[in-house]
Amino acid sequence: MNTWRLIPLISASGAFHMAVDEWLLEQHRHGHQPSVLRFYQWEPAALSLGYHQRQIPDGWRNVKWQGRSLDLVRRPSGGRAVLHQGDLTYAIITSDLPGRRREIYQTLSAFLVEGWRSLGVPLFFGKTGRGYIHNPSCFGTATDADLVTADGYKFIGSAQLYRGKALLQHGSMRLAQDSDLFYKVFGDRQASLAPSIPTSIETIVSTLTQTARLHLGADFVVTPLTADEYRAIAEFQQQKVKAPIVLS
Repeated sequence: MNTWRLIPLISASGAFHMAVDEWLLEQHRHGHQPSVLRFYQWEPAALSLGYHQRQIPDGWRNVKWQGRSLDLVRRPSGGRAVLHQGDLTYAIITSDLPGRRREIYQTLSAFLVEGWRSLGVPLFFGKTGRGYIHNPSCFGTATDADLVTADGYKFIGSAQLYRGKALLQHGSMRLAQDSDLFYKVFGDRQASLAPSIPTSIETIVSTLTQTARLHLGADFVVTPLTADEYRAIAEFQQQKVKAPIVLS
């Protein structure tokens, strides 16, 4: 087995999480970090936009959750907008994987399929083609990089970013999302109806970590972010130039 770093569950702002993912990717690319797996949650609730998603509906600026406007955050990866409320996000940073992108998605997502199957939620890869680019919501369609339930509900949406041979794959798992909030943002009632997931976050993370150990061939070393790393990530975040968000 290869030695991987496992960063314990963190709850923080979307801007911070996106900086962490990209910083870890850069560190790994330059040989300063091993492969990494981490799980995290977004606090406060946010909408993350794909790197190339320039225009958003004007109304998204005014949507509130528990009395606070949704954060608008740009991901370093592609894809469409994702609502981060009542979800759990995973991120993998690794390198030198063989195969085409579709094959790599399936290789890295195998632990999610197996883990959720053991938790009683069978998942399958989606089949939608490139028509997804016309839908502002990541969860409005399911490509072959995404995982859906037996009745076609998109449960996990994933995206990738490559820097040389280094790769970031991260994705959102919809666990306890408020259907009215989803509908208010995207206006899609069918896609807003999430299945009930009674399992605790701790059990989910533990189960997925175990299946990741098997499917990724990883010998995990649990290593929280250090104080020095928090400072380096904050500096990295300040240096990044964000692509503009334009109201449509």
